[in-house]
Amino acid sequence: MKILVSVKRVVDYNVKVRVRADGSGVETANVRMSMNPFDEIAVEEAVRLRESGVATEVVVVSAGAAQCQDTLRTALALGADRAVLVETGAELQPLTVAKLLKAVCQREQPKLVLCGKQATDDDASQTGPMLAALLGWSQATFASKLTVSGDRLTVAREVDGGLETVECLLPAIVTADLRLNVPRYVTLPNIMKAKRKPLDTVTPEFLQVDVTPRLKTIQVCEPPARAAGRRVADVAELVAALSSRGVIA
Repeated sequence: MKILVSVKRVVDYNVKVRVRADGSGVETANVRMSMNPFDEIAVEEAVRLRESGVATEVVVVSAGAAQCQDTLRTALALGADRAVLVETGAELQPLTVAKLLKAVCQREQPKLVLCGKQATDDDASQTGPMLAALLGWSQATFASKLTVSGDRLTVAREVDGGLETVECLLPAIVTADLRLNVPRYVTLPNIMKAKRKPLDTVTPEFLQVDVTPRLKTIQVCEPPARAAGRRVADVAELVAALSSRGVIA
């Protein structure tokens, strides 16, 4: 069974995000970038399935600028077998990424596609479900446990009331949640091996996908600064202060 994993290059989660001076978006120049943490969990799960004998090959795919090769090399160092980069300088929105992934799936013919449940830059949580809809495949989102048995997939997913267990027929799309696993550390020998693993580059034109943005960002701004708090002498003063702000009646 072949597993396809989508990975995204995002601003590193340790970096304080800043808005560009013109308000056109988030500043990414000279900013440390890394793999989306939820996608890293998806890569780890795919590698574990291959190591357990369930899968035979793990292919990672990313869409974006040429710098995404660094993200793909990290995924290869984590244990993926080969990588595919859909290189484009266009602004990629969730539906566009889903269409690109659909085209890659039609070429690669995987039985299982793993994605992060969301990207830390836009928190959209849309690409995985959109891909499932475009392909007409089963889907299981927010997975915290995954088991493959024959042509069936059992997924424990996190919901508001606790855990929900769903069973899907392969092929399927699964989005990984935080508690699915803990990704392994990338070792130096694996980094060296990743440099020799195949990384193919294609374009949206080759995949016959139109990447023209459908949505236009009008303005991006930072949230307003929070006002400083103040200390109150007793409960009566606290209640009076809350009442004056309309917090309590």
